[in-house]
Amino acid sequence: MFALCSVRFDLSSWEGECRNLQELNLSECQGLNDESMRVISEGCRALLYLNLSYTDITNGTLRLLSSSFHNLQYLSLAHCRKFTDKGLLYLGSGKGCHKLIYLDLSGCIQISVDGFRNIANGCSRIQDLLINKMPALTDGCIQALVEKCRQITSVVFLDSPHLSDTTFKALAKCKLVKVGIEGNNQITDLSFKLMSKCCPYIRHIHVADCHKITDAGLSMISPLKHILVLNVADCIRISDGGVRPFVQGSSGAKLRELNLTNCIRVTDASVTEIAQRCHELTYLNLRYCENVTDAGIEALGNISSLISLDVSGTSISDTGLRALGRQGKIKELSLSECKNISDTGIQEFCKGTKHLERCRVSSCPQLTDEAVRAMAFHCRRLTAVSIAGCPKMTDSCIQYLAAACHYLHFLDVSGCIHLTDKALKCLWKGCKQLQILKMLYCRNITKQAVLKYTAKLEKQEHNDADPPSWLGYDRDGNILTFTMERTSEPEQILQNEK
Repeated sequence: MFALCSVRFDLSSWEGECRNLQELNLSECQGLNDESMRVISEGCRALLYLNLSYTDITNGTLRLLSSSFHNLQYLSLAHCRKFTDKGLLYLGSGKGCHKLIYLDLSGCIQISVDGFRNIANGCSRIQDLLINKMPALTDGCIQALVEKCRQITSVVFLDSPHLSDTTFKALAKCKLVKVGIEGNNQITDLSFKLMSKCCPYIRHIHVADCHKITDAGLSMISPLKHILVLNVADCIRISDGGVRPFVQGSSGAKLRELNLTNCIRVTDASVTEIAQRCHELTYLNLRYCENVTDAGIEALGNISSLISLDVSGTSISDTGLRALGRQGKIKELSLSECKNISDTGIQEFCKGTKHLERCRVSSCPQLTDEAVRAMAFHCRRLTAVSIAGCPKMTDSCIQYLAAACHYLHFLDVSGCIHLTDKALKCLWKGCKQLQILKMLYCRNITKQAVLKYTAKLEKQEHNDADPPSWLGYDRDGNILTFTMERTSEPEQILQNEK
């Protein structure tokens, strides 16, 4: 793929020189305009893929697309705000872009029902549709599109709060294999019922932060035979009563990825069932499932295929970590906000896991340099580590990483209040592949050292402010005690709706 970050070049040189170019990425080219696209269209008529996202193209460019790029199959207009519904009418005029199978309209908030109808009239072969960040998107828009676009197999509507079950009634006419919707309080279990009835080959279901989805919805899709990915993160009504029937169903043994983040009613009963049924599972997210304990975590040690696990905010202790270590194949582990683990648990886990590449132990104030030492010397393939919010860490932990983890690309030490300039010097010497370094609330690291030792990094963040109270400790590392009992956001939502 040919990609550009700027269009400040001699466009005349394009004519005749790129006639065989098939993929062109012009995303975020702020100088791009209709005249630029005219020159490009004359020299690149063989394009199959074109990314115009975050540019200032207008209806004039859409008219050019229909007259010049008859073979175009993949088009992104994401966050292009200067074309109108009329411009979309051009896509179907003349020879048009009738071969389009992929279209990204994310963030194009100016499109109305008429615009979607224009797309349907001209581009009826569309299969993959992305319409994210469209807060005004309505059921009518999707109904207008589906009237003629019956070949759609994949739809993603993230941050579209006004869509309802009516959208899924319309999409029932298509042979969907992937559905994504997030941040919606209108979608109910009826949409899951429609998927179960009308989408027998669906493989990927992402229905996150949809508070009206319940256990009944999960039970309804349990007969489907081909689900590989299920994401119901932040669907706070889901409990064991939905998870267990689903994994016992037809897709349980085939499931590859499962995300139950913030499903606070899920317990060890579900986790144990997952361990027994989901033999192909590679990714599992139980973040903030606070009722999950070692009993469930130990069962996960029997899933030999599991390589990515997030148990942040659960009740896991060293016992659970020891069991996970015996599994031996985990590449990515997140233990953030796990207050019951200690250096011993990290040591036991790392002894059995040589393949670990990414590890997050953020906001575990009980951990010390010894935990990082175990990571560094047992897991030398580490590429990303976060020890943010661990106030007991000192320069020694950085010395361990610098001495052993030469593939490290990402490191977050924010809130590690005892780190000094010496830590940066060690990283500079030992971690030559480091690209991103976060050092917020590190008051003993000087700006001079940051300038000296991080100049070649792709990205660095630093300040020397005192740690904020939400980290849970003061500038000296003393744990703060909160007198008010805090209710989690999911619990608060459930209480308010009673």
